[in-house]
Amino acid sequence: MRYSPEALVAFVETAASGSFSAAARKLHKSQSTISTAVANLEIDLGIVLFNREGKQPRLTPEGQRVLTHVQAILAASEQLDELAVRLSTQTEPRLTFVLSDTYQPTHYETMLGRFEQLYPDIEFECLIAEDHDVIDLLQTGRAHIGMLEVQENYPPDIGYARLPDQTEMALFVAKKHPLAQVQNLRREDLSTYRQLCLQTYGRKEKPQAQGQTWSAPSYLMLLEMAEQGFGWSILPRWLVAQFGHHKLLELSLPGWPKLISIDAVWCKSNQPGPAGRWFIDSLLDPLRLKG
Repeated sequence: MRYSPEALVAFVETAASGSFSAAARKLHKSQSTISTAVANLEIDLGIVLFNREGKQPRLTPEGQRVLTHVQAILAASEQLDELAVRLSTQTEPRLTFVLSDTYQPTHYETMLGRFEQLYPDIEFECLIAEDHDVIDLLQTGRAHIGMLEVQENYPPDIGYARLPDQTEMALFVAKKHPLAQVQNLRREDLSTYRQLCLQTYGRKEKPQAQGQTWSAPSYLMLLEMAEQGFGWSILPRWLVAQFGHHKLLELSLPGWPKLISIDAVWCKSNQPGPAGRWFIDSLLDPLRLKG
């Protein structure tokens, strides 16, 4: 490729995030590395891609046209990498999978059993993480595949595919908590009590909540905190049913429970091998496990 793949990714992420610093954070690079990569791409193309006169870089008309082509180039490159993996006969020696507590593992045991039969020599590792932490584990090379609640947008180096399953999220509180006694619960009633919020390690900003909050990086930890009466929390229904010890009460409020979708994710620069690709395909199509 005539143009550096790293420069193309830096350009796309800067356009998506609106600044060199935000792109650097998402790509785990320094700001100078990102701005230099974009500047070098401008030199190679002979085109000014960003107007830098304001506080934040803005795409020029030429940059907007180039962006569409660069996105197509990166998509085609990803498809070629995926094809190469599928055609490869060399299986990776290790696979690390990041599981989310939002995912109800209805066929997970069947999938692992089949995985063991097909790839008995692979060292398999399973981690638990949510949201931004899953992305960080993939981008740093600590993990190969993950799943998480659908995000509004992903960094350009993250590939994703929608899983067929959805998860119900609901409001829960300990049966001994004052909220459990409130009749005709209103949204305003929640703000007068402490909320137990998900706060991942990689998330810099505070959780969006009204009133006092306590936080934890996993839903299982939030569940345990809710059981002890420390506040109310948004939790996966299946998790409460399986691990709640009958200590929690589901709160009735308009709009709840809510269905959320889940994505399987991987890093494009560290494509999963044949075993990892089989894992992703099985997550996306559970019926293939019956074959």
